[in-house]
Order: sequence, then C-alpha cells, then structure tokens
Amino acid sequence: MRFNFRLILNLLGLLVLLNGIFIFLCLPFSIYYDENIYHIIISGGITLLAGGLTWFLTLRGLNTELKKKDGYLVVTLGWLTMSLFGTLPFIVSGTIPNFTDAFFETISGFTTTGASILTDIEAAPKGILFWRSLTQWIGGMGIIVLAVAILPILGIGGMQLFVAEAPGITPDKMKPRIKETAKRLWIIYLGLTLLEMVLLMFGGMTFYDAINHSLTTMATGGFSTRNASVAYYDSAYIQYVIIFFMFLAGTNFTITYWGLKGKFRKTFENEEFRNYVYITLGVSFIVSFFVFSSDWQGFERSFRDALFQVVSVITTTGYVTADYTAWTPFITAIFFLLMFCGGSAGSTAGGIKVVRHTLLFKNSFLEMKRQLHPSAVIPVRLNNIAVSREITYNVLAFIMIYLLVYGVGVFLMSFTGIELDTALGAVATCLGNIGPGLGEVGPVDNFSKITPFGKWILSILMLLGRLELFTVLMLFNMHYWKRY
Repeated sequence: MRFNFRLILNLLGLLVLLNGIFIFLCLPFSIYYDENIYHIIISGGITLLAGGLTWFLTLRGLNTELKKKDGYLVVTLGWLTMSLFGTLPFIVSGTIPNFTDAFFETISGFTTTGASILTDIEAAPKGILFWRSLTQWIGGMGIIVLAVAILPILGIGGMQLFVAEAPGITPDKMKPRIKETAKRLWIIYLGLTLLEMVLLMFGGMTFYDAINHSLTTMATGGFSTRNASVAYYDSAYIQYVIIFFMFLAGTNFTITYWGLKGKFRKTFENEEFRNYVYITLGVSFIVSFFVFSSDWQGFERSFRDALFQVVSVITTTGYVTADYTAWTPFITAIFFLLMFCGGSAGSTAGGIKVVRHTLLFKNSFLEMKRQLHPSAVIPVRLNNIAVSREITYNVLAFIMIYLLVYGVGVFLMSFTGIELDTALGAVATCLGNIGPGLGEVGPVDNFSKITPFGKWILSILMLLGRLELFTVLMLFNMHYWKRY
C-alpha cells in the first residue's frame, strides 16, 4: 500500500494554518497589556504563510482517500510540525531564545505535559504566556480531533485520524459518525472550560488568570501564570474548583456526556469510572492521614492539599499547592507510583489509564484460575461484557512497552549526570505527561537544569506518551514502510 504523500502534506498544511490562527488569538492580550505586538504578528504571519502555501499548493489533483497508515504518519508529523512552528512566539519574543528550550516548552504544551524550563514565569509577556496555555488547550483534546470535525467539509474522511489519535481501547462513541463525535467532544470541552473560568473569577481570580488556568485545567496540562502555580492562590474555594475540573478532565468524556444528560446510573455502572473514583479517594485519604499526623495544619487543609496533589498527578495535570516530596518518603513513593496510573481512557489525561490497569489485574487474577482449570474458557470481563483476547493482548503489550520505554529513558537520562531520583522522576513524569517529578525536577523546581541532550530525550518521551506509544513506534517498524 502506497502512501498518499500529497494528502499528508495537505493535512499538515491545514494544521499549521490552524496553528497560525491560534497564535493570533494571543494578540488582544498583548495589546491590552501594552506589550510588543510584532512578536505575535511575525510568528503568526510566518505560520499562516507556511501552512496556507502548503495547503493551497497540494490541493490540485488531491486524492482525498486517507488510509490508516497515512493517519499514523499525519498524527505524528502533525504533532511535531505544530510544535516546531509553536516555538516561534517564544523565540521571536526572546522569552525563550534557545531553540532546544523553546521546543521543549512547546511540545510540553501540545502534549499537555506541563514540564517547564521557565524560571520566572511572571516576568514573561502576557501574550506569550497565553500562547503557552493555549498550546495545552489545543493539545488537550487534540488538534487532530479538531481537524476531524472540519475535514468532512473538505471532502476528506477523518476516521483514520481519530483511530491513530486514540489508539488502543476505543471509548464508546456518543454518535456513530466521527464528525458528530468530534463536535460533541469539543462542545463539552469548550463549555466546561468557560464554566470553570467563570467560577474562578467568582473566587477572585482576574479574567486573565482565570482563562489561562481554565485552559490548562481542562487540558490536564498544568501550565500556570504564577511561579508558585496554584499555591499562589491561598483560597480553598479556588483550589476545590480546580480539583473538581481536574477530576472531570481526567474522566472519560463519554461518561461526562452521560452525566450531563442526567444518566447518572449509567455513569456509575461504568467500571473504569468507579475504579477511578475509588483510587482517587482512597489514596487521598491515606495521604491526608499521614500529612495530618505529621503536620501542624488542620484536617481540612491536610485533606485539601492531599486531594489536590493526588488528583493533579492521577489526571496528569501537574498543578501544585504543596511539595509532596517534602512530606515523607512513604508519601513520595505513593506519588511516584501514581505517575504510572493515569486518568480514564477517552479523557484529556495521559498515563497508562485506569482501564488498562483494571484489565491487567483482572487478567492476572484470572490466570491463576485458568491454571487450576486449564480446559475452562474464562474471559476477562469489563462492565459485565467479555473482553476479546485482542484487547487483552493489546493492554499487555502496551504496558510491557511502556515499562521498556521507561527503563530505556532512565538509562539514557543517567548519562546526562543527574541524580537517579531525578532521572526516575523526570522520565516518569514526561512519559506520563504529568509535569512535576522527583528530585531536581520536583513540584517546586523545573527542568531548566536538564542538559540539552536530556531535554531532547524527554521531548521524545512526551510525544510517545501523548500519542500512547504505538502511533509513534509504528513508524519505526519496517513492515509499516513496506508496499503491499
């Protein structure tokens, strides 16, 4: 099967074109805060020109049939291309003049990781910080899914893109047509973002801070406009609002859709959602007990700090209100393990995902039963429905490759001269798209001290984690490039 390279270039041009439009959305903030607007104009202009020309020049004789192999290539190259052009506002404005640092910051945004190299966030121009937050919001649901909603207008089917964007276990579709699914996802995503912004403003946040934090909360990204992250706002109301929306963002959007339609019974019947709730509350109570026992602050504050940090890590958001590495070694170990948990499938969260852990544990326990009854057919069940062996094998393969990539990442990062705890935390947080890690990249530090080689390794891991491994690794399989 041959690749449709003309169509691939056309789609990449469309994505870059959309990227340029998003860059110009930062212009009103630069104007309002009396900043240099030419940085935005130049960056957006270059991006629009490059995307527009690529898209226009590939229109003639375009074959709009998009194969699955083309979809994988478009998704991976799309994320890289978006990140490359996304560095322009940082570089042109001089906020991050170094290309390696600018690319790290940008791909951290688009992959919703939240790992940053900025040492003084509040000193950066407001328009540039808004672009930084916007990259996470775009990446949260995926620029590819946004394009899927537009592609049918252009006469191009988008199913292959959607499958490549969300490989593995496919969440229940709210509508049979992919166009309608993408639209409903974005309506919910946009609506919850606006609702959180309004609630944060009621809590005393400025419009600018509220819109930035809403964008990065719903994206489970964690970029903040403050050096101290959410800890800057010593407000129980603001922190509980952010906790609630982080939890929602880490929930399967199909479940959220059912909840909005009042189908609460159907929501709680979902096994992954129940496990997601149990893990979040169970670990939060354990952590809050130890924090309360070893600290002078009251139980409510201990519970709030514990709940905030647990939800932030499980949903891979990465906001911070307290330094969990400063509590106890036991709690630090808990948070390290949480970095391998992840939110729900079909959410904006990264990580391995709760549903994969659920199937892994079920299959492991059933394997012991199969050993006792080798002739019996004992399938793994999820939501009382038998799961096919193909899905079970997919889960096992994903987790095995995930751990293998993690091990290789730690091995490579150790060559950069950093401490082992820092290497373990940096790789776990970047592969899981979380943000803060351990050691020198912990909740109160950032990634500015990592060497350029280390930043490129972590950038690759962020992309692998965001696209759930197979989409990117597929391109390194020799069979992928063979013609059939």
